[in-house]
Amino acid sequence: MRPIGWMVGMLAMIAATAPMAAERSTSTTREAATEIAYGADPLQSLDFYSTQASQPAPLVVFVHGGGWKRGDKGNATGRLKPLHYNEQGYHFASINYRLVPDATVEQQAADVAAALAKLLAEAGRLKIDRRKVVLMGHSAGAHLVALVGTDPQYLRAAGLSYSDVAGIIPLDGAAYNVPEQMDENARLMGDTYKQAFGTDPVRQRALSPTLHAAAPNAPQFLILHVQRRDGTAQSNGLGKALRDAGTPAKVQGFEGRGLRGHAEINRRLGDPTYPATEVVDVWLKKLFG
Repeated sequence: MRPIGWMVGMLAMIAATAPMAAERSTSTTREAATEIAYGADPLQSLDFYSTQASQPAPLVVFVHGGGWKRGDKGNATGRLKPLHYNEQGYHFASINYRLVPDATVEQQAADVAAALAKLLAEAGRLKIDRRKVVLMGHSAGAHLVALVGTDPQYLRAAGLSYSDVAGIIPLDGAAYNVPEQMDENARLMGDTYKQAFGTDPVRQRALSPTLHAAAPNAPQFLILHVQRRDGTAQSNGLGKALRDAGTPAKVQGFEGRGLRGHAEINRRLGDPTYPATEVVDVWLKKLFG
């Protein structure tokens, strides 16, 4: 059986990433995005979808999945999110980041922080309300936003702090406690995990959001999962560790099993008939006030 990461990549229909200008206009089926570079590498870029607000508006920043080694903001974001969050009155950004094996997971987390720093540096021009920024990620992206939200070194290196992030929304991640996950799902994802996290237990622990939960954290977490055994256990473990440390963390599961459910929560988020959409909307409205 091939690893789940490979199948996710196939479903995502990964396209080659071409070098790009620092900023240019791109378009999707229903909305336009501005592409902005936040670093020198061609993969250090993001798409910014403006809600066209007259006043500074909240921002949702999305980090795609793909087993840390594939995926792209153009085909792994889900087509509904930009339009939906713009309609809610929020700006939306989807970032690319450097991929394993050319980059490390540590560098990927640094890219998430650097992308956020670039957006906030442009907050005036882009009309972003700096007090109302959320990081959201799916699968490997869920791990990365959770890591940035629990280990302050990444934001600190980008000149930011947890005062710059209002909340974190991981979508069906399963590597919040890396050593436990490598044991749990070694048969299906062992090669992918070894490529991403190596075999050094010290490094594996350092890349585990659950094991950083006692440290300073982002102010709030909304942790969503479908009915995968490892994803459920890992989500509950992260939520408990955060709550034990005094960080508000809501964990909620949704229907959907296996790879299909894992893909569906990403693909359908933003569809008003999909239950997770309302849960996120209510949480964001309360968070943003």
